Amino acid sequence: MNMPYAIIVVPVMPLRAEHAHKSEMISQGLWGECVTILETGPDGWVKVRGQYDGYEGWATANNLETIDQQLFDAPYTHYAPHWVTPVSINGWPMYIPYGCLIKAPNADSKRTVWGKAEIQFEEIQPLQTGNHNADSLMRIASRFLNTGYLWGGRSVFGIDCSGFTQSVFKLLEIPLLRDAYQQATQGITVDFLQEAQTGDMAFFDNADGRITHVGILLNDHEIIHSSGKVRIDSIDNQGIINVDTGLRTHKLRIIKRVSR
Repeated sequence: MNMPYAIIVVPVMPLRAEHAHKSEMISQGLWGECVTILETGPDGWVKVRGQYDGYEGWATANNLETIDQQLFDAPYTHYAPHWVTPVSINGWPMYIPYGCLIKAPNADSKRTVWGKAEIQFEEIQPLQTGNHNADSLMRIASRFLNTGYLWGGRSVFGIDCSGFTQSVFKLLEIPLLRDAYQQATQGITVDFLQEAQTGDMAFFDNADGRITHVGILLNDHEIIHSSGKVRIDSIDNQGIINVDTGLRTHKLRIIKRVSR
């Protein structure tokens, strides 16, 4: 199957470690994101690389629509502004999750075409390039509060810790890598928690010293992160303290600051 470029045409596409539905879901692709087809597998499975973060995994081809390189190379122009945003594809209704990035060069006419798929929008919002501050970060992050934790999740329907940070920062037009240990390689180090600013990322390690968790600092004593659900907890120089139980849950390793 000759399918070098494609775009995701389902609200949330599972990305699996192997070409089987029972295989571990390692990440997700969201509606409107583009992928490169790397390999064709059995039973309609394709190995893909996400354009946004370079993550690779297996997906089913019926979740994708073939596109040309012009659309693949086009910038993201809009995003889905509501918890669920209604759209239609080839005349059929669909509800896409908050924060989906959209390549919609004809969005002013409420219509665009992706390959053989005709897309119609009820309401999407243009990305606001460069118009970001602590208030906009808080507004975006708070939309995810109480979203359940989901290993590999990247949406308000279920999200993991690094999926949460990636999802928040993408609407600030700051691209992050997919996993916590990868995100820890980005930005500059903040030496002390007391020097933290709203939007700094805090990373946490396990007993083996491997970074396994990440969250976004709201100030020098509060953090929003996905742990069981997206929640706000206390943090000190040692790590996170669950505000409901009073128990320490994560050990602080490093603080990083990213910007455009």
